[in-house]
Amino acid sequence: MVAIDEFRLLTAGFCMKTIDDHIEKDKVEIESAKADGNLGKVRHLEEELKALNEYKEHHPEDSHDPTALEVYCDLNPEAPECRVYDD
Repeated sequence: MVAIDEFRLLTAGFCMKTIDDHIEKDKVEIESAKADGNLGKVRHLEEELKALNEYKEHHPEDSHDPTALEVYCDLNPEAPECRVYDD
């Protein structure tokens, strides 16, 4: 699992229009990192890609590029930072 801080760092500064755009960007960056021999970046991007694909499976009707918190909470709904309280 990708920790929320790691995911936030990986996605910082990137704003895609759709989740599909983000997935494609990650695939391209993985290939580039592999070519550069940057195995750490490859691992992080593969984890991010896995999380995005899981989010997409859980929300097939939604095409927006989710924030790191949205993805994290989708994968970890019991986490304290994901709790929603009704007044």
